[in-house]
Amino acid sequence: MAKGDDALARKRNRVRRKRLRSSENAVSARVAAIIASKRRRKSGKRRGCEGMCFSLPTPEDPFNERHGKKSKVDEPTDDAEDAAAAAVVKDGSPRKKDANTKKQPPAKAGAKAKSKAIRERATETEEGLVDFDRPSKFLVVCLNAIRDAVAPEDGGGSSIHGASDWGVELWRCCSAPAPSDVLDTSGASATLEQTAWLVSTACDIVARKERLGMVVSCPFLLYIVPSQEKAAQVRSICKPLKSLGIHSVSLHPGASIEHQISGLKSCEPEFLIATPERLLELVSSKEIDISSVSMLVIDGLRCLLDLNVTDKIYSIRDAISSNPQIVIFTDPSDKNVAIMARNLLHGRITKLSINDSVSSRSAFITQHVHFCPLEKQKTSKVKEILEQILESHAKKTSKVLLVAANGQKAQNLSSSLKLENCTVTDDTHGNSFMICSSVGLMNVLIKDRETIAMTDIGEFEIVLIVDLPPSVDEYSEILSDVARHVIGGEVHSIFCKTDAPLVKPLAEVLAKCGQAVPEFFKNLEPP
Repeated sequence: MAKGDDALARKRNRVRRKRLRSSENAVSARVAAIIASKRRRKSGKRRGCEGMCFSLPTPEDPFNERHGKKSKVDEPTDDAEDAAAAAVVKDGSPRKKDANTKKQPPAKAGAKAKSKAIRERATETEEGLVDFDRPSKFLVVCLNAIRDAVAPEDGGGSSIHGASDWGVELWRCCSAPAPSDVLDTSGASATLEQTAWLVSTACDIVARKERLGMVVSCPFLLYIVPSQEKAAQVRSICKPLKSLGIHSVSLHPGASIEHQISGLKSCEPEFLIATPERLLELVSSKEIDISSVSMLVIDGLRCLLDLNVTDKIYSIRDAISSNPQIVIFTDPSDKNVAIMARNLLHGRITKLSINDSVSSRSAFITQHVHFCPLEKQKTSKVKEILEQILESHAKKTSKVLLVAANGQKAQNLSSSLKLENCTVTDDTHGNSFMICSSVGLMNVLIKDRETIAMTDIGEFEIVLIVDLPPSVDEYSEILSDVARHVIGGEVHSIFCKTDAPLVKPLAEVLAKCGQAVPEFFKNLEPP
């Protein structure tokens, strides 16, 4: 009996599926890169050459921007992933699964994770909205992929979620509608955890832009490293993201330039890790175009200064015609680092640190301790310090925060400082005013230690502590929060004889931060 057409079609389809399964991993790296690039270009939006869109507009989607797909509100949410994302912020590590949960085979689990990641990438930013209270689901997927791929001999990836506080702050700086540049002063270079959060954040931004139909420039991320070893380390962290559609290429003197040129021609990498010399060599020969880079990372600025490649860093920055977001990792101990960071960062910045040491969190902050013998002479001392600040910041408008012991002292100080050259601004308590002079302007705000917690100290470049707190920890807390959005800052404090018990701990803080210890401390040390 002859077989029907349906049976023959099923047989042909079965043979075809078997052939595709057997040859899925048999393609070359170049062909796989081309296929992945084509999938990325087609993701989320119908191409014009594929015909007309016959779906009619609806009140919910009058311009057919969703292309017939349901909105995020109509689709069922994944409570498990929401809980995992919230756990990263709250606990620093993903929550453990229930012991009664049935384990899946590794092959099925991997395939399910990959398909789930692609689905999250497609639906995460359906309407372009970002929840800044916690990381996105796709960001958590990227972090988990890196964590699972880190080899045990390299320390494992279990500590990646432990850096969630720093990572979430970085993610907010980069994903905000008006992103700010980032200056990290934790150490000489980025750690494995910091690099993992950084590249995962970049992946999240790329996925969101592609979903919104925006053109993503390649390379999107340019990661500058000082050595071949550092390039290999960063490349190994980015490699697990290939299964999520993010390709990375490393350029360094350890490989032939012909091999790297062929690698660049075979795919369009979203992430580019390079040493300054090799990158400029390829840019000058027009083998790669970095003019449209959206994010520039300089890992180990102090080390790059020691290698005398300052001019190359500036040349790389000038080769980028766009206004990229810049992230710098550096050791703040050298004054030349602050000079170069100022030349590279021109807009609003956010200073971050993964550790809680005072020296790291108060990087680039200058501390001044002024001696005042008697308590009743503090008002005249405050006027003298404010005049010095006006002269040192000529032709600028400075924001100064004065910290008093309590509300009564703050009121007395405010009334005594309102002279003929001061104009009072609108403030409920009358503790905010402006000092006008021929040299410059100064906006002064007076707060007491009880209400300073409600004040954003990071917005002030200069802080004058009129009454030192009884504990040096409170001084360190104020010092760590000053001028978080600029490179530099000043903390002035008035030291009286009654503050003699603070001589030793305050001298230790000054020494840790690389500041000069005043000479009068030797005469005030308690017996």
